[in-house]
Amino acid sequence: MTGRCSNGLLVKCVLHFVTANNSGVNKRQITDLVDQSIQINAHCFVVTADNRYILICGFWDKSFRVYSTETGKLTQIVFGHWDVVTCLARSESYIGGDCYIVSGSRDATLLLWYWSGRHHIIGDNPNSTPRAVLTGHDHEVVCVSVCAELGLVISGAKEGPCLVHTITGDLLRALEGTENCLYPRLISVSSEGHCIIYYERGRFSNFSINGKLLAQMEINDSTRAILLSSDGQNLVTGGDNGVVEVWQACDFKQLYIYPGCDAGIRAMDLSHDQRTLITGMASGSIVAFNIDFNRWHYEHQNRY
Repeated sequence: MTGRCSNGLLVKCVLHFVTANNSGVNKRQITDLVDQSIQINAHCFVVTADNRYILICGFWDKSFRVYSTETGKLTQIVFGHWDVVTCLARSESYIGGDCYIVSGSRDATLLLWYWSGRHHIIGDNPNSTPRAVLTGHDHEVVCVSVCAELGLVISGAKEGPCLVHTITGDLLRALEGTENCLYPRLISVSSEGHCIIYYERGRFSNFSINGKLLAQMEINDSTRAILLSSDGQNLVTGGDNGVVEVWQACDFKQLYIYPGCDAGIRAMDLSHDQRTLITGMASGSIVAFNIDFNRWHYEHQNRY
């Protein structure tokens, strides 16, 4: 895909899908054009739980699209927003791969969709209309997280407070940061009811879903990716410094620092068994780390 970075330089980002077969490795790529004003980042992509499809946003026609990871072919185009779609998120999956997909847009709204493992995006009618429209932001939506277990969607706009909606579209509350936390950039929510928000300039906040500020920290790194372990107890961060750090999510006590990489970190994800951390680097390489949350939890409890 081709996009334009914030500094105005034209860049080309081609997605390669690698599949193994008897003859070796096959590469698939997507070359559809995105809106020239979009800065491509990890928020633009979502992979389904079975790894068979990838959802991509940022297209000039205000859609997001579904591609087969096996063939690279376009399988579905989804419309609904009045402006360019800027971010996507996926909930945990049900039996059969069903889950919720949330799309955020420059039109300051979010749309909730239902993903069927058999039929892709499905709506309340054959035209695949969204299940809910989430409003309340005054600016472009830049980050979102959805938890089906709690029935909540938490989102952040280019500036202003983060908002907590139900999956039916009701606005519950705003998560107000301190005076230095005005520009949310990353969000991760756990099924335990804790929401980690990263703001500009290395600032983190941990909120309960009831809106209570539980903890804060500030680090010397421009963070690009965050994720929570499956039990919500541990937070993993990575950014321009090329260093992966593991924190205790409830109070931001540091548990471990990995040796630094030679490039900045742009995206992260965990394997299903929570034992391998995959990072996408600014250099285009992919680095895998062994990770053991149980060991660090045990060591931390004994230390304190």
